[in-house]
Order: sequence, then structure tokens, then C-alpha cells
Amino acid sequence: MMKIYNTITRKKDIISAEKGKQINMFVCGPTVYDFSHLGHARTYLVFDAFAKYLKQEGFVVFYLQNITDIDDKIIAQAKEKGITPSKLALDFEKEYLRDMKEIKINSVDKYAKATEHIKEIISQIEKLLNNGYAYKTGDGVYYDIVKFKNYGRLSNRTALRTQDAVSRIDETKTKKNKGDFCLWKLSKPEEPEWESPFGKGRPGWHIEDTAIVEKYFGPQYSIHGGSRDLIFPHHEAEIAQMEAISGKRPMAKYWLHTGFLTIEGRKMAKSLGNFITVRDFLQKYSPEVLRFLVLKVLWRSPIDYSEKSAEEAKAGLEKIHEFLDRLSGIKITKTDGEGTGQRILEKNKADFYRFLDDDFNTPKAISSIFKIIKEINKLIDKNLISRDWVIAIISFFQEANKIFGILGKNKKFPVPSPVKKLSAEREKFRKEKKWREADNIRKKIEALGWKIEDTDKGAVLTRK
Repeated sequence: MMKIYNTITRKKDIISAEKGKQINMFVCGPTVYDFSHLGHARTYLVFDAFAKYLKQEGFVVFYLQNITDIDDKIIAQAKEKGITPSKLALDFEKEYLRDMKEIKINSVDKYAKATEHIKEIISQIEKLLNNGYAYKTGDGVYYDIVKFKNYGRLSNRTALRTQDAVSRIDETKTKKNKGDFCLWKLSKPEEPEWESPFGKGRPGWHIEDTAIVEKYFGPQYSIHGGSRDLIFPHHEAEIAQMEAISGKRPMAKYWLHTGFLTIEGRKMAKSLGNFITVRDFLQKYSPEVLRFLVLKVLWRSPIDYSEKSAEEAKAGLEKIHEFLDRLSGIKITKTDGEGTGQRILEKNKADFYRFLDDDFNTPKAISSIFKIIKEINKLIDKNLISRDWVIAIISFFQEANKIFGILGKNKKFPVPSPVKKLSAEREKFRKEKKWREADNIRKKIEALGWKIEDTDKGAVLTRK
């Protein structure tokens, strides 16, 4: 039974599926006007690992992410570069997806672009106008936040909802309230535009998310995620839109927000000269180092990045690899330190999953891995580790890696001696054309978590 901290309830809530084992999860994606930085990576790595853990726990997860490919920032950047906004957005969308692939994010089932959902966006705006939650002005259509009684509930800012400062929302004298946000912006000369009942223009920032989500999930679903800075006003706006359209509450049952990433105590910003892109980081460190750096900190806590923290993450990974290399090369004995190896693995494996079940506490889960390394190394020093538990330990590291993705392709799990021995026995049977015996050995190898492939150069063993 897994619990996760829910921003809207301000407590840890037990995660339950929608129907059967189904969990629909939406995470706010990037505005594609520049390269992705470490702050973006932190959020997307967390939700990648989280989705993988939910799947490992038996849930059927559909992970949806939007891509904002029309926005003021895109238009401004395109004008500066002398290209069309659509070309700029497409170029940086490709770069974003390339970066995500590089850092081994592969759990997203669907990337949905704003410009491919204009029909759905217009439909939602029409419903808001018809329901009395939106109004037209000389420059577009705006949401009247006074009409939505629960505005500010997510961020706990209800007392300031009509006067509070907002971000990424056009200022205009024609708005009723300072906090009202734009749903549709009438086009200015040489700006991208689409036909609509409200006039030629383009969608506001917030409306694309609810339009996309409603298309794929309907008006209610399990999880909505993003970074902490999106709580207000972006996620407040999404709630106000969707619940006003559908009349159903809640829009999302669980709201998850990752902590900020700072650089040596300061906010990361181009103006400060401390803006680190994902590809800049990967010039010096592996994708696995970045994943480990992120996951060794609780997902909703802040991360203060420095070269020292990156080096510490690198050293931690090297320690894991050294342990696996050592484990594969030990002399197997028939003893097990009176069952010590079994107790060490079973206790820490149980702790690992217990920590993940309690607010997806990856740093504590990782500490369980290092406890295994420390205690099993002591048994290796005394040559007190049995054949079965060498295999079991490696199998557990494989399980953990399916969630965390911290052990790279170039750092393969060592093939344990028992598996090598079985492979040699199988090869002997094959040479003697004893196919049934060889196939029985293959099944034993697969039961131990390995698969075997016969090539011209001999049998190749890889993890399943």
C-alpha cells in the first residue's frame, strides 16, 4: 500500500487506482523555446522513476505529457532568431525529446502538442463562456476567477485570489480582476493564429493542459504532476477550468510537485550565468550520474546543485559498480555465514520497498542498497557468501535498476559464476547434440534472471 504526499490535501494519501489497476497520470511538459536545463530534468526524472515504480507494483499506468509549442516566449525567441515560431518550437521539441532519451526517460506514453489540440481548446473555452465563467474583452477571452469559489485551494491562497500577482499572464486594462487569466489571445500582426468563434488568435497557457487531458482521460483522473513553481497560478487555473466545465470534483485526485533545483544556493537563471542545460551536464557526466543525483534527494525537497554534489553522485555509483564486480568474482562456498547473507538481503530489500511505499522516499531506499553493500562486503571478506545469495543479490539490484535506471549500458551487471557454470554445461550438451538437456539448462538460466543467445562467437548472456 503506497502513500504519497498530496499538495491539495497537505498530507500523505494512499494511492488507489481509478478502475481496476488503471492510473492515469499527467505531468506538465516543457515550453519548447530553448534547451532543457537541470531543473526540468529533475522533475521529469522523478516522474519517470515514479511511473516505473507504479508499474512494478502492478498498476497499469498511462503517462501523458503536454508540449507547449505556442506561447509568448516562443514568439519572442523566434522573432529574435529571425525564424517562424512553428520552426523554433519544432526544433526545440526535437531537442527536448532527444535530451529525455539521453537521460533514459522512457515511461511517457504520449506527448501531446498544444497546436494539435486547438479544436479541443476552443470547445472548452466555449463551454466556459456558456457556463458564465469566462468573458470576452477587446484582446481575447479571460477566466473570471471570482466565479470559481474554490480558486486558490491548491496553493492555499484563497484570501488573495483577486489581487495576487500572477505569472505568464498578459496584463490588460480590460480584465475584471487582476488574477483573471487569458484563455484565448487575439492575434497581433505577424503572430501565429487560428480561426475561432472569438476571433483569430491562439490559446492561453493554462487551457491547453485541460483540453489535452480531457481528450485522453476525461474530466477526472488520478495524478497531476509538475514542479513546485506551477502550483500557482498554473495548476490553480487548470482546476478552475476543468471543474467549471464538467461540474465534477476533483479534477485530479493526487497533486504531486517536485522541489526546486538551485545552483550553489541561487536560483538557476541565464541572467546569473548559472544556467546548466542537460546537454552541458552530459558533456562531463553520464546520464546515470544525473539520475542518481536527482533520486538521492526526496522528490519534493529542494536540490542544491554543485560540482561537489555531482562528483559525490558519481562516486556513489562507482561504489555500486565496484560491489557488483566484486560479487561476480568471489569464490562461491557452501556456507552463508549462518544465514547472515539471507537476513541482510531480505531485511534491506523489505526496507527498500517500504521506503518507496512511504512517499516514494528514494534517498532512504538508496540507503538500503548501500547497507547491503556494506554488510555483504564483510561476508565476502570472510568468504561467507553462498551461491544462491550471490544470484539473489544481483537479482535485487536488477529490480532496483528497473525503477531508478542508474546502472548504464556500459556498466553491465556482472554475470555471476553460477550462471556462467550453467552456460558452460549447456554448451557442452549442445556440442553433444543433447538438445533437451541444453534446453533445460536454458530454462534454469532464465529462472535466475538471465537470457542466453547463441551467436557465431558463442553464447551471450544478458539480463532479462
